[in-house]
Amino acid sequence: MAVDRRVAALLLAGLAGCSMAPSYQPPATAVPQNFKEVEGWTAAKPMDGASRGKWWEAFNDPVLNDLEARAEQASPTLAAALARYDQARAAARVENADLFPDIGVGASASKNRLSQGRPGSNGAVSRYEDYKVGASLAYELDLWGRIRNGLKAAQADAQASGADLASARLSLQAAVADAYARLRGLDAEAALLRQTVEAFDRAYRLTATRHDGGISSGIDVNRARTVLDNARAQISAVANERAATEHEIAALVGAVASDFAVPVQVRPLTAPALPAGAPSELLQRRPDIAAAERRMFAANARIGVARAAFFPTLTLGLSGGYETTHGELFSKPNSFWGLGPASAALALFDGGRRRAQVKMSRAEYEECSADYRETVLSAFRQVEDAIAANRLLADQAVDQRGAAMAAGRTSELALTRYRDGASDYLEVVTAQTDALDAQRALLAVETQRMRASIALVRALGGPA
Repeated sequence: MAVDRRVAALLLAGLAGCSMAPSYQPPATAVPQNFKEVEGWTAAKPMDGASRGKWWEAFNDPVLNDLEARAEQASPTLAAALARYDQARAAARVENADLFPDIGVGASASKNRLSQGRPGSNGAVSRYEDYKVGASLAYELDLWGRIRNGLKAAQADAQASGADLASARLSLQAAVADAYARLRGLDAEAALLRQTVEAFDRAYRLTATRHDGGISSGIDVNRARTVLDNARAQISAVANERAATEHEIAALVGAVASDFAVPVQVRPLTAPALPAGAPSELLQRRPDIAAAERRMFAANARIGVARAAFFPTLTLGLSGGYETTHGELFSKPNSFWGLGPASAALALFDGGRRRAQVKMSRAEYEECSADYRETVLSAFRQVEDAIAANRLLADQAVDQRGAAMAAGRTSELALTRYRDGASDYLEVVTAQTDALDAQRALLAVETQRMRASIALVRALGGPA
């Protein structure tokens, strides 16, 4: 019983050891009261641990919903991030195991014959059997916090890996939505070009008929043919771009491009209004910021691990069991136990290795601290960019829609004037080209608005 009390006292001393890690305080970050580019945005109340939810459903597109679900299930990028998270969690459990003693059991049986010519044998041959069953315990007393700080660092790394997984998931969702927005923009542009080709073809036939009647010149016919063929060429260019975008989506959702297709669909492109929230909430919502902060904490804990190397390591051993050469093995007279070895080890000279390791760990912390500040600054920049893009693209869309309508009316008037003989075909070509450019620009702006909404979700770390 006295031995048990001494062992318990040593274990408690190890558990109550001090820590060599510096006191941890995340670096102060200047946070503005409001986003600079916010005008009329509603406030949000996000939580760091809250689910980001199916934010893409705000676009009200069942095809996009299906693609996002497929990406969640089959994306190799997400699978790799999940595997890294599992590795980090397993590494933390490995470090946690050092807090507990190593306990082992063993058994042995042997039959021995001693040499007849051994000293003191008097020429007699001796034979005996040896049976042994026992257990052993080894435990390092964590007096200086080396093990506990290593565990804290590993746990923080696992938390950072979990934040990386959340960031990878959000990035994947945003990438799928962004590619899908571009795909639908190309579908709308292709439909516009097909309609334009039909209109240009009618104008070309009209010009050819007038030329055959001696009313129009060959120059007018060639001009009409030029704009017609240019429009047809643009259809092929858009089809090529759409195919590449479709293949991009296939890779994102974990599908083989040869077996993957998204049906062509033309529908109005609408960008939902999303709340920006308060700047202070951004630090809690962005998973990459959380990952950077956890890595900074882990680096701080590793300073304690490096500093603990200047102090001796204390290890306690304990063993016991039963041993006999004959008769009953598990009887009291055959029991044995041993306390020890209780060992201490301290390196007196290592050529400056431990000092260098402390400097390395401090430099790692400074690097992580700088990365954290950079991540925060980048996050605010991305949010400001996305908010400004959403607001300004909305204004641009209004003006561009007006320009497209005006250019369309001009094209109709120019063709009417040409049909009535009031102008030559150059005026028609110019008006038609301007109308097509204005309409394509409007589609591009609407697509950019969709992409800007997606970029805002990504910049905010998820919707409100």
